[in-house]
Amino acid sequence: MRGAIGNQDKARNLYAPAMRYFAMVAELGSIRAASRELNVASSAVNRQVLWLEEALGMQLFERVGRTLRLSQAGEVLLAHVRRTYSDFDATIAELDALKGLRRGTVTVATVESVSEKLLPGLISGFRKSYPGIHVRVIVTSSQEAARLVEAAEADVGFTFDPPQSSSLTIAFHQDLVIGALMAPDHPLANVEALTLAECLKFPVAMPAEGLSLRARLDTVRSRISGATKTYVEANSLRFMRALARSDNIIGFQTRIGSEDDLATEKLVFRPLTDAPLQDDRLCVVTSSLRALALAPGMFFDHALIALKDQLASIDAI
Repeated sequence: MRGAIGNQDKARNLYAPAMRYFAMVAELGSIRAASRELNVASSAVNRQVLWLEEALGMQLFERVGRTLRLSQAGEVLLAHVRRTYSDFDATIAELDALKGLRRGTVTVATVESVSEKLLPGLISGFRKSYPGIHVRVIVTSSQEAARLVEAAEADVGFTFDPPQSSSLTIAFHQDLVIGALMAPDHPLANVEALTLAECLKFPVAMPAEGLSLRARLDTVRSRISGATKTYVEANSLRFMRALARSDNIIGFQTRIGSEDDLATEKLVFRPLTDAPLQDDRLCVVTSSLRALALAPGMFFDHALIALKDQLASIDAI
């Protein structure tokens, strides 16, 4: 009972003093002991208990010497008070959780392509519900995004093909096709499906080593005899799309991050048919070694729901 009474400061404006004073007297069996615990005068405690008995028209205590013992009516009332305080504790926990959400922080590690359009949409929707939460975004490589989550330097990671690790949990994944991005007037723009070998007959921009796209493309390139050297190599997918828009160069990416260029028809996307270029795996990762705090957990739940909707619309492009 004392743990419930411990919320008395918060309950002061919600519950009548008579009920709180009665509960403390019932627990300690003495007006004087209750007054010390409540830090109020004994006369005030006694007055409230007497008022409660008069209001209910029933005796709540039996006086046995200097000790007060609950009557049958007092037992019934005490059970009610305990239930009330128990419900109040649960309510306070929920209110504290909401207060925590208003003050929380979420750190997100993400690859560049997700940061272009997908992640801003997720964060914008999240902030409409929780505008006070501080969201910190780190844009980095796939490998580094996974490492940051493992090292507890990020709460949630958006990455491609994360390493298999017992300290990482893949909470969501979707396989995306790698394709060739080029200007609408490129000679290959009207070919619905291409091989990498066909693309390498033209100037291309290749992702830098360390990016998940590069590893998959290199797997296919190693099987192509006489494959040309890369025309440009860069660690920025945005930069490679800019090259494809302004020059006769082919870039290689998924549709993630390319949404605006495809929607405005500044670039065209042609799927590559070579295996394993059909399943570049976009993943949302969290740590398997620690539970998400309240604010990151709410962001994570929101992100998974919104991500499925946004990816469905991207697939339809």
